[in-house]
Amino acid sequence: MVKILYNADIYTLNPEMPRASAIAIDRGVILALGDDDLRTQFGAGAQTQNMGGAPLIPGLTDAHIHMQHYAQSLQYVDCEVDSLEKCLQRVAERAAVSAPGEWILGHGWNQNNWGLPNEGGFPTAAQLDAVAPQHPVYLTAKSLHAGWANSAALCAAKISAQTLNPEDGEFQRDPHGAPTGILLEGAMTLLARIIPEPSGDELAEMLLQAQAQLFAFGITGVHDFDRRACFDALQRLHQRDALKLRVVKNIPVEDLPYAVGLGLRWGFGDDRLRIGGVKAFGDGALGPRTAAMLQPYEGEAENRGMLLLDAEQIVEFGQQAVANGLPLTIHAIGDRTNHEVVDAFEALRKYEKSLAHSHPSPDLHPPSSLRHRIEHVQIIHPDDAPRLAELGIIASMQPIHATSDMYMADRNLGQRATNGYTWQDQLAYGTVLAFGSDAPVESPNPFWGLHAAVTRRRRDGSPGPDGWFPAQRISLIEALRAYTFGAAYAAGIEDRLGVLAPGYHADLLVLETNPFTCEADGLHEILPLSTMIAGEWVYSAK
Repeated sequence: MVKILYNADIYTLNPEMPRASAIAIDRGVILALGDDDLRTQFGAGAQTQNMGGAPLIPGLTDAHIHMQHYAQSLQYVDCEVDSLEKCLQRVAERAAVSAPGEWILGHGWNQNNWGLPNEGGFPTAAQLDAVAPQHPVYLTAKSLHAGWANSAALCAAKISAQTLNPEDGEFQRDPHGAPTGILLEGAMTLLARIIPEPSGDELAEMLLQAQAQLFAFGITGVHDFDRRACFDALQRLHQRDALKLRVVKNIPVEDLPYAVGLGLRWGFGDDRLRIGGVKAFGDGALGPRTAAMLQPYEGEAENRGMLLLDAEQIVEFGQQAVANGLPLTIHAIGDRTNHEVVDAFEALRKYEKSLAHSHPSPDLHPPSSLRHRIEHVQIIHPDDAPRLAELGIIASMQPIHATSDMYMADRNLGQRATNGYTWQDQLAYGTVLAFGSDAPVESPNPFWGLHAAVTRRRRDGSPGPDGWFPAQRISLIEALRAYTFGAAYAAGIEDRLGVLAPGYHADLLVLETNPFTCEADGLHEILPLSTMIAGEWVYSAK
């Protein structure tokens, strides 16, 4: 049955018809947009719904999220607090209601906000021991690039003074060489691998809860960057028609040989669950000062972060990926890493041209059309900034990172912070932006991201009316396009998702507040009244 929503204030984001007051939908696809006369055009059998003048916009996609981590974080101790004492209190409260020996897991701490005087400003295992002596405790940092464990957890993982640092990580140590409880980058894996994992069905149920929360935020699609267990759980939901989100599932680089062996290509699947690119980590993060920089961090003459991949290494596995129809999506935060990644993509584009010349093919996604991405692009040298557009590389960025990190970036990078989170520059060069949250690093609420992109201010108004490096602010329509068209383009489905137009999926939000007429400072307060995916209402606030 045709469904018609009328008496609406529709912002289509389609330049050919920017505004409408009615939309007709059939079997999950938009039939037409226009004025309220659509009610007569499709006959008396149509189901009509008066929207009461409410604003409608396309559904929003989070182009960088960790679905399993986000779903599990909803069950964890919330460590995103403004003091060490509050974090320890929450751990103690969880320990009081947990059986002895049961793991206590948490997420969200950020030592940069705690002003700790000890080594690197990080907390210690002993502090966790004092509040949870009978439990192994492991808390991931807000950045997901550092972990904090107590002595019981370190013992369970057999991590001691004799344990060597992995090549891609580090255990912080006291003057005697004993681990302090802080694990950086790849060192986290040595502990995380012993934590009991939920079963496939248990994780699927957690993902269902996360999906419901995303609907309430106005998220209708995600690009996921978690691993096999998450993919398995998503397939379980899809098989029983419980997966309503549109999910692009990226493949960790260590699984590239398996993907090639199976013949998986970019876009395999359907518009509910499809294969994306090959994800690899080029460096760490700004919070723990492991993002790889061209120059040392302020006050740390020997620390330039951790470069986990150089251009040569990226090209090596990248050639295998593109030859088999898979684009790359590389995590790069520091300016050195972004330089290495762009150099690698320049070499890969040449390789793709040679493939296309030597093996012409009518394949759906030939190598020359692959949508390579850089995830985060937080700090980029001005000489490298124009190269993304020149090479057709998508900038997958998270606007809320800028306002969350701004004081830390100023402190750790000094004047180089001006090269950070440069959305306006990238748009001026012609780069396609795809916005997300990196949840659970940040909240997946896209209206918080829109507020950050438009104002460069935190929700409390800091750092002032002009925002942080205000030249990089972008307009609301530009920010919305990054959550809609940009994300759809990155997935290769911009011909049917990202705007409201005939033939496109009927994914949309009904809002109480009009984001185009409200004050920019109020954008972060907006929440949907209703969320629709494929013509089905999946969320209602009433």
